Amino acid sequence: MLDPSSSEEESDEALEEESRAVLVAAGGSQRAPPAPAREGRREAPGRAGGGGGAARPGSPSPSVLSEGRDEPERQLDEEQERRIRLQLYVLVVRCIAYPFNAKQPTDMARRQQKLNKQQLQLLKERFQAFLNGETQIVADEAFCNAVRSYYEVFLKSDRVARMVQSGGCCANDFREVFKKNIEKRVRSLPEIDGLSKETVLSSWIAKYDAIYRGEEDLCKQPNRMALSAVSELILSKEQLYEMFQQILGIKKLEHQLLYNACQLDNADEQAAQIRRELDGRLQLAEKMAKERKFPKFIAKEMEAMYIEELRSSVNLLMANLESLPVSKGGPEFKLQKLKRSQNSAFLDIGDENEIQLSKSDVVLSFTLEIVIMEVEGLKSVAPNRIVYCTMEVEGGEKLQTDQAEASRPQWGTQGDFTTTHPRPVVKVKLFTESTGVLALEDKELGRVILYPTSNSSKSADFHRMIVPKNSQDSDLKIKLAVRMDKPPHMKHSGYLYALGQKVWKRWKKRYFVLVQVSQYTFAMCSYREKKSEPQELMQLEGYTVDYTDPHSGLQGGRMFFNAVKEGDTVIFASDDEQDRILWVQAMYRATGQSYKPIPASQAQKLNPKGGTLHADAQLYADRFQKHGMDEFISANPCKLDHAFLFRLLQRQTLDHRLNDSYSCLGWFSPGQVFVLDEYCARYGVRGCHRHLCYLTELMEHSENGAVIDPTLLHYSFAFCASHVHGNRPDGIGTVSMEEKERFEEIKERLSFLLENQISHFRYCFPFGRPEGALKATLSLLERVLMKDIATPIPAEEVKKVVRKCLEKAALINYTRLTEYAKIEGPAEKETETMNQASPAKKLEDVLHLAELCIEVLQQNEEHHSEAFAWWPDLLAEHAEKFWALFTVDMDTALEAQPQDSWDSFPLFQLLNNFLRNDTLLCNGKFHKHLQEIFVPLVVRYVDLMESSIAQSIHRGFEQETWQPVNNGSATSEDLFWKLDALQMFVLDLHWPEQEFARHLEQRLKLMASDMIEACVKRTRTAFELKLQKASKTTDLRIPASVCTMFNVLVDAKKQSTKLCALDGGQEFGSQWQQYHSKIDDLIDSTVKEIISMLVSKFVAVLEGVLSKLSRYDEGTFFSSILSFTVKAAAKYVDVPKPGMDLADTYIMFVRQNQDILREKVNEEMYIEKLFDQWYSSSMKVICVWLADRLDVQLHIYQLKTLIKIVKKTYRDFRLQGVLEGTLNSKTYDTLHRRLTVEEATASVSEGGGLQGITMKDSDEEEEG
Repeated sequence: MLDPSSSEEESDEALEEESRAVLVAAGGSQRAPPAPAREGRREAPGRAGGGGGAARPGSPSPSVLSEGRDEPERQLDEEQERRIRLQLYVLVVRCIAYPFNAKQPTDMARRQQKLNKQQLQLLKERFQAFLNGETQIVADEAFCNAVRSYYEVFLKSDRVARMVQSGGCCANDFREVFKKNIEKRVRSLPEIDGLSKETVLSSWIAKYDAIYRGEEDLCKQPNRMALSAVSELILSKEQLYEMFQQILGIKKLEHQLLYNACQLDNADEQAAQIRRELDGRLQLAEKMAKERKFPKFIAKEMEAMYIEELRSSVNLLMANLESLPVSKGGPEFKLQKLKRSQNSAFLDIGDENEIQLSKSDVVLSFTLEIVIMEVEGLKSVAPNRIVYCTMEVEGGEKLQTDQAEASRPQWGTQGDFTTTHPRPVVKVKLFTESTGVLALEDKELGRVILYPTSNSSKSADFHRMIVPKNSQDSDLKIKLAVRMDKPPHMKHSGYLYALGQKVWKRWKKRYFVLVQVSQYTFAMCSYREKKSEPQELMQLEGYTVDYTDPHSGLQGGRMFFNAVKEGDTVIFASDDEQDRILWVQAMYRATGQSYKPIPASQAQKLNPKGGTLHADAQLYADRFQKHGMDEFISANPCKLDHAFLFRLLQRQTLDHRLNDSYSCLGWFSPGQVFVLDEYCARYGVRGCHRHLCYLTELMEHSENGAVIDPTLLHYSFAFCASHVHGNRPDGIGTVSMEEKERFEEIKERLSFLLENQISHFRYCFPFGRPEGALKATLSLLERVLMKDIATPIPAEEVKKVVRKCLEKAALINYTRLTEYAKIEGPAEKETETMNQASPAKKLEDVLHLAELCIEVLQQNEEHHSEAFAWWPDLLAEHAEKFWALFTVDMDTALEAQPQDSWDSFPLFQLLNNFLRNDTLLCNGKFHKHLQEIFVPLVVRYVDLMESSIAQSIHRGFEQETWQPVNNGSATSEDLFWKLDALQMFVLDLHWPEQEFARHLEQRLKLMASDMIEACVKRTRTAFELKLQKASKTTDLRIPASVCTMFNVLVDAKKQSTKLCALDGGQEFGSQWQQYHSKIDDLIDSTVKEIISMLVSKFVAVLEGVLSKLSRYDEGTFFSSILSFTVKAAAKYVDVPKPGMDLADTYIMFVRQNQDILREKVNEEMYIEKLFDQWYSSSMKVICVWLADRLDVQLHIYQLKTLIKIVKKTYRDFRLQGVLEGTLNSKTYDTLHRRLTVEEATASVSEGGGLQGITMKDSDEEEEG
C-alpha cells in the first residue's frame, strides 16, 4: 500500500461519526441538483490553468484568498469542490474496476528513490568521517584524493543542494557523478602489473557504496527498500483505489459507500454500465449531428469528420469490450468471437443485420461433484456382507465407491463429472455382492434419481431410495450431496412461464438459462432434461426488459415482466417477487438498455429465498442515498464535461506523483498511466487535450523549480504539434480552434522556458544531471522552433537562439561566481573594502577567481560539452564571453600592482596553461589580451635579470676566493643557477605565440652565451695570475683554487650545451649554430691554454732539476769539486748517494700533483690530456738536455738521477692512464737508448757500477 494510514479499518464509532459529518455536509446541497459539468465549465479556466500564465491552487482545498470571503461562500466552494472530486472518483473507480482498453505498462523505466535534505546532510557527514579516518574502510591515497575532490566539488556544491531540494536527485545520480570522476583519474594512473584498471574501478565503486550506505544502515536498508518500491510495480485494484483516494482526497467511508453502491465487485454490472455509456455516446453523436451543434473547428468540413470519429471511437470501444473474457477472474473461458463484416454494424439495429445464433453457439459446460456419504435403514443384508454404490450422470460414465460392510455402510466418496446438460439426470444405486456360484451380476438393493440444477442446494441431504418389490428395506435412505457449478457465461437460470410471438408460443413453465455468448451477445434459452442444446432461444440484442402487471388470461405464474422489441413481445412470469427482480436485473445488464426498470412496489415482503442478497443491496442503497451520493452514481457520464474533469484528475495525479518518494521527473507510475489511459479511452478525452493539459502542468512545475524530464515535454509537444498540423498521431483528424490557440500559447511559453533553462544550464542541469537532460532540452528547443512538423528549421536559426542563450549564461555564471568568490559584493561596504584592498590582496582574490573560472569551464567541458556537440564553436564563444567578464576584474587588479612586481606571473601561468590546452580558446580573444598584458612584463623582467646577472658576474669575480662549491666556484654556481632558473621560468610560461616564444628563447640563449663567455675570460685571467705566482721548484703543489678554476671552465663547457643550444629546425638555426660553436671554441681554446700553462709550469720545474744536474757536467770546475768532496767525506761518514734526493724530490712532486689533479678536477678527459702533454713535454725536455751532451759522457750521478726520473715518470704516467702510444713515443725510445748506452759505459768504467740502478725493467727494483 502507498500509505498505511489511509487503508486502516475504521471502527464502528468512527464510521458513525463520519457518516454524521457527511450527512451534515450533504444536507445543505440537497436543494439543487448537482451539475459538475456546468459548474466545472464555469470554473475550468481558473482551476485548470489552461491559458499560458493562469495560476492554480496546489490542491482541492480552498485557497488563501478565500479566507477573506464570507463563511457561507467559502463553505459553498468547498462543497462544490468536494462534489466534483466525488463525481470524478466515481468515474475513476469504474475504470479501475473493469478496464477494457488499457493495461499497466511493464516496460517503463523504474524510478529511483529521491534524496532529501536530511539524507544529503547525512551523506556529507559519512564522507567527512571517511576523510577523517573515522571509518573501517581501508583505502589508498589515490582513492582518498578522489573522495576528497568529490566531497569538496560535488557534495558541498550549492547546486547539488538545490537539485536535492527540487526532488530531482536520486542516489544513482550521486553514484554516476563519482564514477565519471574516478574514470578520468584511474585512466591517468600508471599501469600496475597484474592489476587492471577495470579492477581498480570496481574496487573504488565498492568502497564508495560502503561509504554511502554507512555501517548503521546495513541492516535496515533491505526492509526499507521492500516497503518503498510498491508504487513502481504493477498495482492491484485495491492499491489503485487507495492511491486515487489520496490523489482526490476521498475518505475511506466515502470510498466504501461508492464501492458498494456502484457494485464494483460485480463484473456483469460494470460491463452493463459500459454498454449503457457507449450507447449514450452514440445517441449523443446522433443528436449533435442532427442539431448541428459542433465545437468550433479550424475547417468547416471537419464537422462531419468529427461525427465519424465519435462513431468510430465508440465502435473501437465496443470491439475492445467484446474481446474481453466474460468473467474476470473466473475459469479460463474466452468469449466466442462473432464475425462482423464492418464496425458500423454496431450502429444497425434492424433485423436484417442481426447476427443469428445457432443452438450450438449456446452449448454450456457444467462440472458436477457427487459425494456419497452413508446409507441408513439397510436391514435385508447380513451385517458382514459387502455393499457399495455406483453413480452416473445419464449419458456419461459410471463410477463406483469403495466396498463397505453392511453393518457400517459409510463412504464419503466423491465423483467428478462433466456434462453439457443444463438439466442433467443423476442416478445413484446401492449394490451388494452376490454369493451364488451362478450369479452373473451383483444384487441391486435400491436406487435414487436426482435432477440437479446450478441453483440447487449444495449441502448433503438424505434421499429416500427406490427399492425392489418385497424388499425388507422399506425405509432405505442415502445421504449424498450434488454440487453443480455455474459456468462463467451463464448469467442466470431458473424456471419461468413464458409466452412469445416468435418463440415459446405456448404459455407453459420451462427451465430458462441466460447465456452470454460475447460482450454484446446474450441469449435467453429454454432447455429440456438431458439435452445439451436449447429447445428454443431468443437473442436479447435490441430488447428492453421491464416489470409488468399480471395478465388475467394466463394461468400460472404470479410476478410478471416482459421483453419488448419492435415487432415482438415476450411475457415472462415467476412464482415470487425476488426471483422476478433477479431475472430483470440480469436481463437489464444483458440488453444494455439505458432505461432502468423499477418494480411497482419496493415495499413488498421478501420471500425467504434469496432474501439476504436483496436485503444487503437495499441496505447499501439506503445508506448511499442517506449520505447524498446517489447523484454521483446516477449521473450520466455522457453529459459530464470530461475535458475539465480529466484536466483536474491529471493535475491532482501529477501533484501527488511529484510529492511521493520517487525521483520521477514528471513521469507517472505504471498504475497512474493505466488509469489515465483507461479514463481517456472510456470517456472520449481527446489526446491533444490530454497532452496540452499535461504540458501546461509540467511547465508550471518546471517554472516553480521542479526537475522535469525534457523527453516527457518533447513527447507531449510532438504529439500536439502533429495533431494540430493534421498528422493524426491518434487517428483523430479534427482540430478545434481551442486546441490550436492553446497549442500556440503553450508553444510560446515552452520556448521561453527552454531558453531560460539553457541560459541557466549550469544550475538547471548541475553536473550533467539528469543524464542527457540538457541534450534533450536542446533537441526539444529545435522542435519548438519549427513552424510545422514537415519543414525543418534552418540550422543557423537554431544556432542563433542557442548563441543568445549562452551569452546570457556567461553573464549568469560569472555573476554567481563572483558573488561566491566575494569579488563583487552587493553591499557598498564590501565594494569600498575591495577598492581599498592592498594590491597583493587584489591579486590574491583575482588568482582565486581565476581558479574558480577555470573550474567552471572544466565542469562545463566535462558535464555539458556533449550536449553542445552540435555547436562546439558556441561553447567556445560562451567561454570567451565568460573570460571577457573576467578581464575587467583582472585588468583592475593588475593595474593596481607596483611597476616592477612579478607576483602576477602565477596568474598568467594558471590562465595560459588552461587556455593553451583548449583548441578552441588557444590564441582566442581573451588569450591574446592576456599575452598583450604580460608581454611588457616578461620583456622587462628579462632585461632586469640580464642586468642583474651581469652585475653579479662583475662583483662576484672581483671578490672570488675560488673556494670549491659544487662543480665550480660560488660565482660560477650562482651564474649558472640564475641563467638556468631564468630559462626555466620563461619555458614554464609556455608562451603560446610562436614568434615571441622563439624571440625569448633566442634572447636567453644569447644572454647565456655572453655571460658564459665573460665567465670563461675572467676565469682564465685569474688562472694565469695565480699560476704566475706559483713556485717553480719541486716544492710546487697545485693550489685548490687552480683546480676550482679548471672546474669552472669544465662546468661552463657543460652548461653551455644546455643553456646556449637551440633546436636545429628553427629559423636562424645555422646562424645560431655558428655563434654557439664560437662559444664552444672559446671554451675549448681556453681549456687548452690552461693545460698548456700548467704543463709549462711543470716542465719549468723539471728544467730546474736538470739545471742542477748540469753542475756535474764533465770538465766543469764545479763537477771536480763535488766529486772530490764526496769521495773524501765517504771515508769518515755515510754520505747519501749523490743525486738520489734530487730524483726523489722530483718524483714526489710529480706524484703529488698528479693526485691533486686527479682528485680535484672534475673532468677525466681534460686530466688525461693534461697528463699526456705533461709526460710528452717532460720526455722531450730530458731528451733535449741529453742531446746537448752527445759528445760528453754523463757523470755517474747524472746518469743515476736521470734513469730514476725517467723510469719513475714512465711508470707513474702509465698508472695514471696515459696510453702506450704516448708513453713509448720516439722521444722516449731515443731517451731509453741513450741512457742504456750510458749505463753500459758507466758499468765498465766505474768500478763501483750504478749500485743497482739500471734502465732494465725489474720488479725487484727499489721503489723511490
